[in-house]
Amino acid sequence: MRKPRVIRMVFALSLGCFVMVIFYFNSSLKPASEAVGESGSRQKSRRSPLQTLYDGDQVESAVQAIHQGRRELLEEACRSYTRKRRVLIPEDLKHIIVDDQHGLLYCYVPKVACTNWKRVLMVLTGVAGSNRDPLAIPANEAHIPGNLRTLSEYSTSQINQRLRSYLKFVFVREPFERLVSAYRNKFTRSYNTAFHKRYGTKIVRQHRPDPQPEALEKGNDVSFEEFVYYLVDPATQREEPFNEHWERVHSLCHPCLIHYDVVGKYETLEQDSRYVLQLAGVEDQVSFPASSKSTRTTGDMAAQFFHNISPFYQKKLYNLYRMDFLLFNYSVPAYLKFR
Repeated sequence: MRKPRVIRMVFALSLGCFVMVIFYFNSSLKPASEAVGESGSRQKSRRSPLQTLYDGDQVESAVQAIHQGRRELLEEACRSYTRKRRVLIPEDLKHIIVDDQHGLLYCYVPKVACTNWKRVLMVLTGVAGSNRDPLAIPANEAHIPGNLRTLSEYSTSQINQRLRSYLKFVFVREPFERLVSAYRNKFTRSYNTAFHKRYGTKIVRQHRPDPQPEALEKGNDVSFEEFVYYLVDPATQREEPFNEHWERVHSLCHPCLIHYDVVGKYETLEQDSRYVLQLAGVEDQVSFPASSKSTRTTGDMAAQFFHNISPFYQKKLYNLYRMDFLLFNYSVPAYLKFR
């Protein structure tokens, strides 16, 4: 009589363990939208941006097709032009901003609307307080370290969890337009004395024959040609890494090591920004600021700056930024003379 009872007890115990294993397995596979972040403010019922992207029923299909095409082109370029893969280290993640409340990872690239994207994320993460207008946030405040958390600040397990379950996006720009924009902003504006002192004096000293004492002291009259000489000089990167304003996008955001779900482009900034906000389900909470086209660096403007650069140095500069051209499907500018 005792034997059947023992069998029933063993069976009940086994069934209980099996149910517990299934429950644990299911809970460990919860999608990002159901995983409450450290802030505890994410709603369990809301789908994550990543789910919205790949479910594909809430966003215009034509826009989705464009971004799928960009992802595929990037993956193909990575397979074609990169040979060695390596493990990501925290240093690689310093440009990736985290929004735990909405499940977003944004790799910011200077001179590609990053000030406005930081403003938007300050609104979304609550850093801006009750302010819902990104443009009401001063530009310098958007760049204060510590206002927004970066992925490098998290533990390894937290990094991996976010890379798996958050929507990862980056915005890129035609490489030479971005470079000319950086030069105009950092070397031709009188208020950028810090850049003049930090980089301008060095460029004048190393790349200008017989510089005047005032130029050596102030560094405020660097020409674009001298800036190009500085960039292609092998000694420059041996001394220190490029400043983020002219560092290559692939070196800032590592698109062949991190699978970006959205690759936005400066050329379609308004449309692509709206797409990201739709995926995050916040398009009714915040709007991406409209950009000022009057001061924007265009292709025609870049052509004027390259007019006095010899084909030899054009080729060297193109080789320096070649991976950004290839990875993000930008053609060689027609104004270059080395071909």
